[in-house]
Amino acid sequence: SPTFSCLSLSLSSSRLSSKSFLLLDFELGIKLILYFSHFYQIPSIFAMLGLKRGLLKVSRMGSSVRFEHKLPPLPYKSNALEPVISSEIMELHHQKHHNAYVTNLNAAEAKLKEAVQKGDISAIIALQPALKFNGGGHINHSIFWQNLSPNGGQPEGPLLEAICRDFGSLENLKNKMMAISNGVQGSGWGWLGFNKETKRLQLAACANQDPLEATTGLVPLLGIDVWEHAYYLQYKNVRADYTKKIFEIINWTDVNERYCKAKN
Repeated sequence: SPTFSCLSLSLSSSRLSSKSFLLLDFELGIKLILYFSHFYQIPSIFAMLGLKRGLLKVSRMGSSVRFEHKLPPLPYKSNALEPVISSEIMELHHQKHHNAYVTNLNAAEAKLKEAVQKGDISAIIALQPALKFNGGGHINHSIFWQNLSPNGGQPEGPLLEAICRDFGSLENLKNKMMAISNGVQGSGWGWLGFNKETKRLQLAACANQDPLEATTGLVPLLGIDVWEHAYYLQYKNVRADYTKKIFEIINWTDVNERYCKAKN
């Protein structure tokens, strides 16, 4: 995966010297800072070190930098999105599922650090799926909570102009996004993204917790979680009802901010 290329190591031998480890650890730390700063809308490396939004805890360990990912708080109360999404679903989704991704991501990164120290290339490679799955889960959900709002609303400004240009109307966008989300086989996400090459909005579906930009190159603007844990307690097996209702609580202000940042 191109996003996790910083973890794909090119080594001339099966062992790492202490000097090469320190350099690698530093470079890996910087790449992680730059990578997560995009998804968490952190404007600079200094803001990351200032713990913007409390998503990462940074600690100095000797001459290396270690990051501990943290579960971000919901930007509203767990019952704020009712009746579209119940308080029970929100609490389970945030406190159990998202928290598990954070816990497992930290564990995988600790194992990665140990594998790098030992120069264990096989272990480094074996950790890639866990890093992608749990890292993707953390990224996706951190965006998802911000994409929702109890007040809902309508898109306006530059975002609305882009929607009308690329989809004809907001209604067309909703219908197409519902279709692509409902069409995900098994678990995954439906996404509205920004194509940096064409400078246009684009829809995409991602399986499991695959992060959008890592798998498609699109900048994530709006995501619909279609894992069953996101809706089953309330909507049962009727995913289409969930993907239709969720547009009542979309935080279009957040989506517009992501769009303006992505295109500039």
